[in-house]
Amino acid sequence: MKKYMKMVIGIFLFSNILYAGSHITSRVFPLSKTEFVYKKKNGTEEKVNLKGEDFIVVSLREKGADGIAYAIDRDGVVWWAASISSGAKGHETPSGIFPIYRKERYYMSKAHPEASGINNMDFSLWFTHQGHAIHMGNDDGMSHGCIHVGEKGASTMFKWAKKGTKVVITRVHYLPFVYYDLLKSGYSESKVKKGYIKEYLKHMKPIKPHMDR
Repeated sequence: MKKYMKMVIGIFLFSNILYAGSHITSRVFPLSKTEFVYKKKNGTEEKVNLKGEDFIVVSLREKGADGIAYAIDRDGVVWWAASISSGAKGHETPSGIFPIYRKERYYMSKAHPEASGINNMDFSLWFTHQGHAIHMGNDDGMSHGCIHVGEKGASTMFKWAKKGTKVVITRVHYLPFVYYDLLKSGYSESKVKKGYIKEYLKHMKPIKPHMDR
């Protein structure tokens, strides 16, 4: 247990060091696959355990995070993961724990419409009333704050997620907690196409399942 806590504290401190000097810091820190520390706007902290729920974790496409979205079912199994892009500098995606309040299969952004007339926000899962959503988009192009997922990942999550499904947005790494789940589901490091994920895998230390409370 002491070793586990040291590892959690290390991740927490590492994340804060990466963002030292920046006004953008994470408000959510994973303690295990289903357990998180949530820092509220008033400065207080709350421990949130999503065990027994379906939920989505998005580790943002930022330094110190994964650039991956994960779908976790109520049995605590990560059954889907997809590369993502998130908000560019000045349009950073907010971190927090949000329920999906709206779903749109076909949608065109009103703030940033596509000149071609082709929808640019299909498979939208809206999680803030300020216009943030997980939706189909270019997962290599940074966004105005939304989470861009490729067509396969966006359609898969859209069909699975329901209104009320929690979306956990964090600015820190989540992959160490779910690495062994991904191996069981056929994940292979040799198949990873994203260079930034490959680079992280070189020094990432997975947290073994028995340490995941």
